[in-house]
Amino acid sequence: MLTATTARDAIERMAKSRVLVIGDVMLDHFIWGAVRRISPEAPVPIVEVTKETTFPGGAANVARNLSAFTPHAFLMGRVGKDSAAGELKRLLNDEGVNTDPMLESDTLPTIAKTRIIARQQHVVRVDRETIEKLSPEELALISERLQVMLPELDGVIIEDYGKGFVTQAFADQVLGLCKAAGKLVTVDPSPRNPLSWHGASLVKPNRLEAFAAAGIQDHRSPGPPLEDKRLLEVGEQLLDQWAVGKVLVTLGEQGMILFQRDVAPHHIPTRAREVYDVSGAGDTAIAFLTLALTAGLSAEDAADLANHASGIVVGKLGTARVMKNELLQAFED
Repeated sequence: MLTATTARDAIERMAKSRVLVIGDVMLDHFIWGAVRRISPEAPVPIVEVTKETTFPGGAANVARNLSAFTPHAFLMGRVGKDSAAGELKRLLNDEGVNTDPMLESDTLPTIAKTRIIARQQHVVRVDRETIEKLSPEELALISERLQVMLPELDGVIIEDYGKGFVTQAFADQVLGLCKAAGKLVTVDPSPRNPLSWHGASLVKPNRLEAFAAAGIQDHRSPGPPLEDKRLLEVGEQLLDQWAVGKVLVTLGEQGMILFQRDVAPHHIPTRAREVYDVSGAGDTAIAFLTLALTAGLSAEDAADLANHASGIVVGKLGTARVMKNELLQAFED
């Protein structure tokens, strides 16, 4: 178990970690306002806008989480040639994320999600996206750029939101190149896009994604996770199914559970004090899990650190990231 001192040492080592995030990038747009009446045109609330904010979303939010702890955060994804892409790159560059590896599409728009929020209540979400798989030319470009970057990287995160960027051909290519280079690879999978992750160091599904991937119905036993027979069955099955050495399942209010080959499952209780918004918690978990592993922590301690970070971010509204002083304070408390 990490202490405040060992956590501080690990956080200092993270500053040297060089990590590339690859996957579905998007722009999160928030429209904030107040509701005082219902529209006379239809039974819907009228939102009087008070402010608008934009944040990196999807794989871009993972890279943003990394950049608060290391100046060596890189992002590879696909954007269009539009204003949303310009805004996304500006936000990322301002927070220290290197977007040079990004791909630009002549035909596809940048994925953008607009959320309208009134009095901290989510009213509606509007998505702008065209889901299309990578072309052979794009796949070749990814391979070319990755091979150039790999010698200088400590880890790679594959972030799949099921938007077409991550395919089996992509996974096989990226995992093959990383394995040949001896690099750590962690994966945040999408339940809408079942793939084989053979060659990954660790895969991090949430409970819903884990049960869906294993094809097992979740009865959600009320007891402790280590006494949940179906959850334990899912974890052991996914180690074999994905042919990986480690699977970390995030469990929301129950924390996380780590499965490793020939090792008993390890449960990490939640560190969240108050939960305002769970959006982005998975992004935070995979970012800090990977940083901690590249900093030399064991899988158990890396999961503990990621759990602390996730506990902080769910206490914030909207797409948020954790800062160094917050994480250090969490361990000191």
